[in-house]
Order: sequence, then C-alpha cells, then structure tokens
Amino acid sequence: MENSRDTASATRHGWIPVFVLCLNFGVVFFDRNALNFLMPFVSSDLKLSNFDIGLLSAALSLTWALSGFFISAASDRANSRKPMLIAAILCFSVCSFLSGLAVSFATLLGARLLMGAAEGPILPLSQSLVASSVPVKRRGLAMGLVQNFGSNLLGSFVAPIVLVGISTWMGWRIAFFLSGVPGLICAALVWRFVHDCPADKGGQEREKLSLSAAFAYRNVLVCSVLSTLVVGYMAVTYTFLPLYLTRISGYSTGEMSVLISALGLAAATSGIVVPMLSDRIGRKPVIVLMPLLGCLLPIATLVGPADPWILGAFLFAGWFIIGTLSLIMATVPSETVSLSQVATALAIIMGAGEIFGGVGMPIFSGWIADTMGLGGVMWTLIALSGASAVSALYLIETHSTHTRRRQHPPLGPRAVEDGI
Repeated sequence: MENSRDTASATRHGWIPVFVLCLNFGVVFFDRNALNFLMPFVSSDLKLSNFDIGLLSAALSLTWALSGFFISAASDRANSRKPMLIAAILCFSVCSFLSGLAVSFATLLGARLLMGAAEGPILPLSQSLVASSVPVKRRGLAMGLVQNFGSNLLGSFVAPIVLVGISTWMGWRIAFFLSGVPGLICAALVWRFVHDCPADKGGQEREKLSLSAAFAYRNVLVCSVLSTLVVGYMAVTYTFLPLYLTRISGYSTGEMSVLISALGLAAATSGIVVPMLSDRIGRKPVIVLMPLLGCLLPIATLVGPADPWILGAFLFAGWFIIGTLSLIMATVPSETVSLSQVATALAIIMGAGEIFGGVGMPIFSGWIADTMGLGGVMWTLIALSGASAVSALYLIETHSTHTRRRQHPPLGPRAVEDGI
C-alpha cells in the first residue's frame, strides 16, 4: 500500500517538469513569433522590404538549426542538459530585448540571428530530459505536451492578441521588451523543478553521434525526411493559405482570420490527442494516418465549400498532421537511439525540418505561386502530405507494447536501456 502511494506521488511529481518545459517552449514560440505579429509596425518604422522580411525569418531558422545540433551534441558528450537549457533560456530572453533596441534592418537581423542560436537547442534539450524521466507508456503524451501544446497556445493564440495590443498602446519596442520577461521566469522554474538526466548506467561511453552514424539508424533518416515534409507543409500553409482565402476564395480578412484561428485550435488539440493515440496503438500507424488527413486541408480549400463553417471543419481536421511533429522530432528518435545521444539525434531531425522545410519549402512554393498561381500551392500541400504518409511506412515501430525491439537490431542500444 505504501509503495503504491510512493509510486503515485512520484508520478505526480514527474509531470511537474513536463508542465514547466511545456510552458517554457510556449514562451519560446511566443518570442519567436513576436516579430511576425509585430511586422506591420516594425516594417513601417525600419522601412523593410518584403525581401528583408523573408530574410529575417530564414536567418532565425538557419541559426536555430545549427545551434540546435552543435549545442545538443555538446550536451550529450557532457551528459549535462539542465545548465545548458537554463543558459539558452536566459540568452533568448536577452535577445528579445535586443530586438526592441533595433534601429535598422542590420541590427534587427543580428538580434534574430542571436535569438535563433539561443532558441535552437531548447527543444532537443527539453525532450531529452523528458525521455529520461517519463515512462515509455506515457512518453508520447509528455513529448506532445512539451512540443505542441504550449507553443500553439501561447505562440499562436495568446501572442498575436497580447503583442499587437501592447504595440498599439505603447509601441512595438515595448512589446519586445515585455516579451523577454516570461523567459526569465521560466529559467527560474526550470532551475527549481526540472532535474538533469541521470548519469549513464554502467559507465556507458558517451560517443559523439555524427551525421553518418545518426543516419545509419533507419528511423532517424526517415524522421528527418518526415520533419522536412511536415514542417514544409506547416510553413507553406501559414504563408500562402491566408492569401488564397482572400484573393481566390473571396473571404474577407475578418473571415480569413477566423478560419486561420482554427489551425491554432487544431494544433493545440492534436498536440495532445495524436501523441495519446500513439501511446495506445503505436507510433507508426498514427504517423501514417495523420498525413492522409492533411490532404483534406488543401482539397477543401480548392473545392471551396460555400459555408465557411464547413471549410473550417476541414481545415481543423487536416491540421491534425501537425500533431505528428512531436512523434517525428522527439518520441520516435528518443526511443531509437541511446539515451546518451538523444539530444543530438533530435537536433539533427529538427535541423532538417528547419532548413529544408522551414526555409526551402516556402521559397519553392513562392516560385510555384508565381508560375502556376496560388492553386499550385494547394497541390504542393497535397504532394507534401501524401509523401509524408508514404515515407512513414518505412518507420520501424518503437512503442514497446506494440513491437519487440529485439527483432529490429538497427534500433540500437536504447532497447536495452529501457529493459526491453
């Protein structure tokens, strides 16, 4: 009886770090998206061109990917995540203040480059801490909360309302200054409630995970491809769907904003539902199914239901593809490689998504829109979601209750660490 109470207490306390890391990554996306929501104010003050605006976004994604890989690799070798995580949180908070001090495109670009470098390692470090502390039967849900729930609730729903309101009332510089404060609070919460990864069992050697060694794991390679496709789907949708709805479908800007808000609600919902479903039926079936739902969004947009509520329902359902990101970027790779190499593997997969999906796909889709029209972008989304479903077929199932990992040697030593 006493052991049961101790176990229940440990479980409750084990979720406190998950909620803290969920809140922290929500603040990260609050800061990352701040410039997007404040751009109407910033661009007029600093006289930014459309090319300047695109470069600011691409620059942050680039340094995000690079720092995510190098700092995560260093944390794996040192077997120390928590101190690096706190340092990264403090740095991105300072960078938010620096964005508010920008007086030209060059100074704002420098601040965004630094912010990307500071924020890049936060998710792989956070998810590696989750992987070491949450039981496998609840790992999908925990990682989904950390990656999807807070970031969409704070970064996509709260941020535009709060930041635009502050900017209208007190100016965009004050909005940047104030957006850096929550990060300082999160740093204190992480220091107080989050525990570092335990020391490696049995003196396990902490080997550097190179790109070639990482891609020797089939799941890491497939997840990198999936990351590129799904992040590309997300970036292209956010960039071009508002234009299609207003220019082609004929919706007003007010109607468009309500339809786009359905995506934020869907992302927050799928961030919980999709990982929970994977905890029940396995990772692979869920990652195959959700991209098929993703086809609904561009198809419904092309068909153009007369009732915006019907279109909104299809957009909501199609956006459940985004719920797979935590499985692709965190859960599956963390259950594939050695625990001492998790942060590096996650950073490689996230970096692929940021560089090829977040930077490359919108540029490619812009060329498609210029040559074929905005309808061509919708067909690009169909291709991305279809390719995601096909690519997911090549995954090796990692959930311990749905497969025996000893049948799949390429999965690596993590199976032994989990006692499977």
